[in-house]
Amino acid sequence: MKIQTQTTLLFTTLTGAFFIIFGLTVYYFVGKADNNDFHKRLELRARISAKFRFEQDQVSTESFRQIQREYLEKLSDEKAFIFSLDQNGSVAPALPAEISKSYIKEIAKANGNTVFDQRKFRHYAGLLYHDETGDFIVIKSATNQYGIQLLTKLRDTMIITFLGYALIIFLVGYFFAKRTFRPFRTINAKVKQINENNLHLRLEDRSGSDEISELTTTFNKMIDRIELAFETQNNFVSNASHELRTPLTTIIGEADLALAKERGVEEYKQSLQSIARQSAKLKHLIKGLLSLAQTGFDGKKITWEKFRVDELIFEVKQGIDDIMPENDIKVAITSMPEDEEKVSIFGSRDFIKIAISNIVLNACKYSNNKTVLITLQFETGKSIIKVTDDGIGIPASELKHIFDPFFRASNTNRYEGYGIGMPLAQNIVRLHKGKISVQSAEDQGTTVTVMLPVCQS
Repeated sequence: MKIQTQTTLLFTTLTGAFFIIFGLTVYYFVGKADNNDFHKRLELRARISAKFRFEQDQVSTESFRQIQREYLEKLSDEKAFIFSLDQNGSVAPALPAEISKSYIKEIAKANGNTVFDQRKFRHYAGLLYHDETGDFIVIKSATNQYGIQLLTKLRDTMIITFLGYALIIFLVGYFFAKRTFRPFRTINAKVKQINENNLHLRLEDRSGSDEISELTTTFNKMIDRIELAFETQNNFVSNASHELRTPLTTIIGEADLALAKERGVEEYKQSLQSIARQSAKLKHLIKGLLSLAQTGFDGKKITWEKFRVDELIFEVKQGIDDIMPENDIKVAITSMPEDEEKVSIFGSRDFIKIAISNIVLNACKYSNNKTVLITLQFETGKSIIKVTDDGIGIPASELKHIFDPFFRASNTNRYEGYGIGMPLAQNIVRLHKGKISVQSAEDQGTTVTVMLPVCQS
């Protein structure tokens, strides 16, 4: 069932429930008011009946009869009962079946006040009358035919009115629900037109700050991210194919050249050396691509452990010293917490080491082994690693592409590389719920900042 229909039915149900409760309340109080009015009329007749029976003054009696004939309407199925009470509280004559002994006792206890009773649609009004000859129970009863007709008519009118209003409420609710959900239908129709071939399409921006505008803006931003991801993926596949094809072409060419005819030992040696170099490049490139792909997953298949950040920094420096002895790497640690827990990270030690190593190696390479400063500091809940160099920097217009796979700045042509190190570092940092940023200016050096959350004690 569509939300539009659900909303209409819910609106109709709630409004109908309100009308039912309101109608029942009106019905109850109208019935109660009618009963009270009828009881007053019965009480008046009971007292008049007592006067008729026990008043000895002929003039007064005739006056009461005159009043009754002129001003009191005759009630439906009206009856009068008069019983005498002896000293033991017994009544005479015997009680008829429709009047109970308990009702007689209540009237006697009331000592002159009117006591009412009701059996289905028949009402009773009784009182105790003191006379010189003794005490008497006077009861007047009648059927409230007018009240029955009134409530029946009121009930039928309310049912018909409720059904009519229910239909009107449903139609009105459906109209407004349809009008309210019209933007959603428009969005749905537009979204169905968007696919991988026309990701440039966007929902029409709506002015205002309502939920529809917010949804439209959010969806357009999501499409922006999806389009960017598609473009990045396409560029990745295209660049990866190109980068892999180059060393493979060289290897195959050297092998074909060597096998084309008999050659001397030196020529074979040169071909094998070229094949070895290209194979090493291919191995390094494939290893980087595999690492880049692996860090794109959710990390469930990666070994997680707790380790100290400061120890990892020195391991990175030692590893680079072994493969690049001519480097000038300096390490500075500030604001060292006393609690060891606040110096530790829970994550993949090997991946974090790869990320920091790639950043430091780039700093050394693009600064021609000038001084590279690794600064480690701690703030509340996080460790901050900054790698600063005095190298060639990155042009301002190209800085936004630094994390795109295979992207290399325009001023790096004389340096060997594949453009995998920084995207790999970004994936690793994100995998560990951290952040990475780059500040750089051409010919003024680069600073890469990595923020990683530390363990909380």
